[in-house]
Parts: sequence; C-alpha cells; structure tokens
Amino acid sequence: MKKIATDGIYSMSPVEGIDGWYYGCDRCSGDLYEAEEIYRSGRTLEGNKLVFIHYPDGRTVLLPAGKGRYWGNPLGFDGYIYLLLVDFGAGSIELSRYSGDMRACEAVAEIPLSSVEDCYNLMLKPSPPTLIRHSSDDVFEFIWPERVKFKVGRTEAFDSLRDGKLYFSAWYEDPDYREEVVVRDAASGAVIERRLGALWRMPDGQMWILN
Repeated sequence: MKKIATDGIYSMSPVEGIDGWYYGCDRCSGDLYEAEEIYRSGRTLEGNKLVFIHYPDGRTVLLPAGKGRYWGNPLGFDGYIYLLLVDFGAGSIELSRYSGDMRACEAVAEIPLSSVEDCYNLMLKPSPPTLIRHSSDDVFEFIWPERVKFKVGRTEAFDSLRDGKLYFSAWYEDPDYREEVVVRDAASGAVIERRLGALWRMPDGQMWILN
C-alpha cells in the first residue's frame, strides 16, 4: 500500500474539470459561510488547508490558507486548477490558478469582499470558471467575471454556464416528486427553456438528462 502524506486530511475528491488530480480539505471551521461567521464574531479563524494528490504517482501539494483566510473548493478548466480564497482580514476575495502540474501559480482576480452581502453559497462553477453566489432568499448572483443578479425558483440549483446559457436543476413535489432542467439567459436571467428530467454533468463535459 502506498502512503500519501496529507497532513491529517483523510478524504479526497476528484478536481472537477481536470484529469489526474484529487483534492482534500480539512474544513476546520466548516464551509466559507461558517468561517465568515467565526471571523465576524471576533473569534480567531484558523485558516483551513487544501491538499492536492496526483494520480497515479501520489505526489502531493499542500496549501495552508493562513489565519483569517479560508479556501473554497477548486475547479479545473482548460488544463489549469482554479482556486478561491477569501481573506477576511484584508477584506478580499482572491482568485488564482495553478498550472496543470501544480508547479506554477498566477493571480486571476481580486474582488472586494464588501461587494457581496456575505459568503453564503459563494463558489466557483464551470464553464469557464465563474464565481457565483446563491443567497438564502433565492437570489442568484454572478460575481466574476461579470456582475449579474436575478431571482430564481426556490428549489433551483445552479449547475453550469455554457454558450451564454445558465443551466439550473429544480425539483418539485406537486404532489409527486419530479425534477426539471431550467435554462436561463446569462445576461438577463430570463427562462429560455424547461425540460423534464435530472441534469448530470459527465466527466468529459457532456450533459445528460435522465427522464
């Protein structure tokens, strides 16, 4: 059995959008929103850490966030690994990307933390990488690279951006359970199409609808 040094992180998931890389996160203070609540309460926020594991050789890359800073989930695209880091002390949201071998990193964007209401459901989504926020009052918001905000259905969950269209999954119980794919215009949020079925994004980027 091969030993992989992960600094105490005991689970891993594939990095979506890139082959060969897995990641783990210690979630020492929960998700981003919970970490934000800890920081704003005046308590010390111990930053979390990300570990990346390459298959099949088992090479690891450990990235500690540091105090007052917290990682979101990574996302692969076009041979890069994109990272989301919130620096609560500096009041900034930082986006960066690593090369496919995780040996070179470059800054992509820095966004004022004050430009978003909070970090609830703040995350990177494909494709290309897009920073979104889905609030508890059913408002969907693009944060980067564009700024767009509109209301969505109570059970709609964002999946991806493709060719100027936003794909959401929604569920209903009226009275029987069913799922629906809601396609919206990326610029306005207007509904373009509704399709019965459950949306699944496959590893090679295909979108399957199970109905």
